[in-house]
Amino acid sequence: MSDVQTLSRHRAHGGWLGYYQHDSVSVGAAMRFAVYEPPAAAAMPVPVVYFLAGLTCNEETFVTKANALRSAAALGLMLVAPDTSPRVRLPGDDATWDFGLAAGFYVDATAAPWAQHYRMYSYVADELPALIGENFAAESRRQSIMGHSMGGHGALVLGLRNPDRYRSISAFAPISSPSQVPWGQKAFAGYLGDDRDAWRRYDANELVGAGTVQGAIRIDQGGADKFLLEQLRPELFVAACKRAGQSLDYRLHDGYDHGYFFIQSFIDEHLQFHANALGMASKRQTGKP
Repeated sequence: MSDVQTLSRHRAHGGWLGYYQHDSVSVGAAMRFAVYEPPAAAAMPVPVVYFLAGLTCNEETFVTKANALRSAAALGLMLVAPDTSPRVRLPGDDATWDFGLAAGFYVDATAAPWAQHYRMYSYVADELPALIGENFAAESRRQSIMGHSMGGHGALVLGLRNPDRYRSISAFAPISSPSQVPWGQKAFAGYLGDDRDAWRRYDANELVGAGTVQGAIRIDQGGADKFLLEQLRPELFVAACKRAGQSLDYRLHDGYDHGYFFIQSFIDEHLQFHANALGMASKRQTGKP
């Protein structure tokens, strides 16, 4: 693999789960990511679903905790999970758990000292897909995006800003209204400074309706999520979608919290949602890519 270091590979459900590292131009440092290649990838390029993880997580979290690999294997989907921030040490990067290391918020920072390395938006939107297309059996013209919490925010923002790149968008418990909740306000002020125009470019509430998203956006939210009322506030995004005429499949589940047992409970439905958008049903029926 050109420009990619293989850290380890593991056989899983007839395919391969690999952990990789490369020198990123976007962030100016080494970045790690995980790729699950389904069995079908041994014979032909397959569609890709990107998963963006949340605060304190890394490239291993989703592929080890979500129980997603079996469904991805059956559906013929490649899964790609990047790390959640650069791992370059900067002053104050670990002073709090929700800013800095493992908390890149999928923005391109403009404020010092973060601007030099914290460019996760460009990394996920441009550099990583190009790298995946060059080094794996990925059908890059068919890709979708999903995420959890901070990563749900990232998935919504990347999907809404790039509707021509992603066939579908979904999220688990996303920070969908970052400009109006403490997590987002802290991250935006730190990474972007006081420029509220810059904040709006990374706020799904502001972006919805600006582009043409094909089909519904799917969001699943746990009713017992301790962050629901203060940090997530999905009702604001629901209202924004209604105003913009954007189709949204929002599901509130009683008793579920913010963690990966919640994600495990509904991951099969999300992957099927993306497989449908990526045309995998017709592929299974016809045998054509």
